[in-house]
Amino acid sequence: MKTLASLAVPRRRFLRALGAIGGLAVVGRAPVPAAEAAARKGRLKQALCRGVFKGANLDFDGMCREAVRLGAYGFDLVGPDQFPTLKKYGLLPTMVPGGSGIKAGVNDRKNHGEIMPKMREAIRAAAAAGAPNVIVLAGDRKGLTDEEGMDNTVLFLNEIKAEAEERQVTLCIELLNSKVNHPGYMCDHTAWGVEVCKRVNSPRVKLLYDIYHMQIMEGDLIRTIRQNIAYIGHFHTAGNPGRNEFDETQEINYPPICAAIADLGFQGYLAHEYTPTKDAIPTLEKMMKLCEV
Repeated sequence: MKTLASLAVPRRRFLRALGAIGGLAVVGRAPVPAAEAAARKGRLKQALCRGVFKGANLDFDGMCREAVRLGAYGFDLVGPDQFPTLKKYGLLPTMVPGGSGIKAGVNDRKNHGEIMPKMREAIRAAAAAGAPNVIVLAGDRKGLTDEEGMDNTVLFLNEIKAEAEERQVTLCIELLNSKVNHPGYMCDHTAWGVEVCKRVNSPRVKLLYDIYHMQIMEGDLIRTIRQNIAYIGHFHTAGNPGRNEFDETQEINYPPICAAIADLGFQGYLAHEYTPTKDAIPTLEKMMKLCEV
């Protein structure tokens, strides 16, 4: 995924946007005329990231129109400044940026003072918009041991979990690979993330399980998901190698993975985060169909 440096909303802009949506009703799917919306078959609720539209020459309004037509539920990594557009189309902000970064994350106490107020603002904005999740990034090791980083991450999450619980917003710690895309990133194995969740012991602290990243780091995807589903709040998709669409040239076979997730009764969202190498809209239709189990 892109670094949150490019996605995060600057503090002043974030506060203005938050004020603007203070009275925003919970975002639902009803405002879109039924004739425009496709009824997505299947047991999983699919969402999108803006990158799946690369090359389609669409503004965010146009992306939302296509999302509705294809039966998506919402968009990941969209800040409060775009919540009104999502609301117009009956879409959810399915994963809200939280202010932490891939390099400067919550595993280092030196970052807590800066990240904490941003995370609280994100939780409040998410709750006001009916958004289910806020993303948390562990950060770079930078000389920290995994145990030190875990202690610091647990400290941060213990301090903020009460607000997440009160506002019914789930904080999702993203699992990323440190082999190809994000050298040094600490939360790069499921076991580390699960142990953090166990220590925090909150129903509102879970993992964002990125299937692409965990294929690189671990493989054994279906077994790992089955064993740890209680600690997984959200999924991301992409093909490997290349992080592009997951077609027949890729090593990840998504239909059985999606079937396994659905069989577990997963009620969260599965969001597509690949970068297309072909025509974006037909590719997206094909990817969503593959995950329609």
